[in-house]
Formats: sequence, C-alpha cells, structure tokens
Amino acid sequence: MKSSNGGAQELGTSIQVTPSSSRYVLSVLMPVMNERGTLLTLLDRVLAVPVEKEILIVDDGSTDGTRELLQREVEGKIPDVRVFYHERNQGKGAAIRTALPYAQGEFCIIQDGDLEYDPQDYLVILKAFSDPNVSAVYGSRFTHGMPKMRLANRLINRLLAWMVRCFYRTPLTDEATCYKAFRTEVLRSLPLTCRRFEFCPEVTAKLIRRHHRIVEVPIRYQARTIAQGKKIRWTDGVIAIWTLIKFRFARF
Repeated sequence: MKSSNGGAQELGTSIQVTPSSSRYVLSVLMPVMNERGTLLTLLDRVLAVPVEKEILIVDDGSTDGTRELLQREVEGKIPDVRVFYHERNQGKGAAIRTALPYAQGEFCIIQDGDLEYDPQDYLVILKAFSDPNVSAVYGSRFTHGMPKMRLANRLINRLLAWMVRCFYRTPLTDEATCYKAFRTEVLRSLPLTCRRFEFCPEVTAKLIRRHHRIVEVPIRYQARTIAQGKKIRWTDGVIAIWTLIKFRFARF
C-alpha cells in the first residue's frame, strides 16, 4: 500500500460541534474502484463543502485508469487529500479499514466514488452531532419517500431496515445508506472484520450491540444504474442479511 499527503487547507464552517484537539472536523473516507468518469467531479463537490476536512482516498485495485488519474491529477497536488493504493481489489470494507487509522478528524464519513449522494448533506449530518450522546449519524434516503431505484434494491433496503428493527430493536429507515458518519474514536473502537459491502450491516450491528446511539437525518439521493457503474449485486444483499443475523448473536 502506498500513500501521499498534502498540506493543510483552512475552510470555514457554520457547523456547531463540541470543540476538540482534532486538526479537522471531518475525515472523508473514500473507497474507489473504477470511478475514472466521476472521481474528479465528486472530488470538486466534496472540496466545496464548507467544513474543515481531510479526504482519504483508497484506490481499491482499479483497472480503468482511476489509479493513473489519481497519480496524475490528485496525489500530492490537492491540500488535505491523501491517496492510498491497494495492489489488488479487496472490497469496500477493506478500503475503509485501510483509511481509518489515518483519520485525523473528530468525525468521519463514508463517501462512495460516484455521484449518487450530495456532499452538501455533510452539513446536516454533522449538525446532528451537536448532541453529545450521538455516536453515529446515518443519512436516510427514505424519510421523505422512496427515491427512484431498481425494484430489487428497493426491496432489499426495506428488508434490511426491517431486520434492524426486528432483531436489534432500533428503528432505522435506511440501514444500507452510504452516508454513515461516526465519531472517529467510536468507529475505531469497533472490531471490524468486513471486506466488501458487508461493512454496512457489520458496523450497524456492532454499534447497536455496544449501545451506541445512531440517529438518522434526511439526505438527497439519485441512484445510478449498473450500466453507469453501480457495483453492488444481489449476492451482496444476501451477505448483508446473513451479517445482520450473525452479529446479532456472535461474540466480538
């Protein structure tokens, strides 16, 4: 694994959070794999969010030129952006786990490498941390209705949320959202083992079982298609179901 590090970038923020000694308010953990077509646009959108932040990008074995784009346009050229490389594809969960030890922000958020989510929603997510009892904030796509998405994705999202309510007695509407934010020290305290998309159910299960409070806030969402590069498949849904069941009872 390789990494690069830029200098500091000071951005103002209107978010009121508990003061700390952290250098940044937010660490953006960004796993990417074959996102050459969206990466630079996304990076511009993340950088435009008015909050002191760092961006930790993990290229997860891209083969479409994403790695070369990062090396040419991003690595060492943009302040507060660090780039890490997996020599082979290991999965989203593995990429998050690679970035997490380097996070310097008081809070961290997961950011996919596509354009399905709006980084301006970081602001409403961070605002929810004004309550010191909140350990994690999930951006829900479903609190204001159901956005357009494939029927299979809609069904699995509903099923996973139902499982969290049923098995964990926690009323989440969107367990599988990408926009999960955490107090960084809380996320680091969890014994994560995930490699792929099972990061979402694993982190949810372990937060709840360790009695951490999760709250949801509404966010915007525009689904992309498989043809546009969406990578999650029906088999990942099956793994997510099994992960929620497993960690309801497993010791960790």
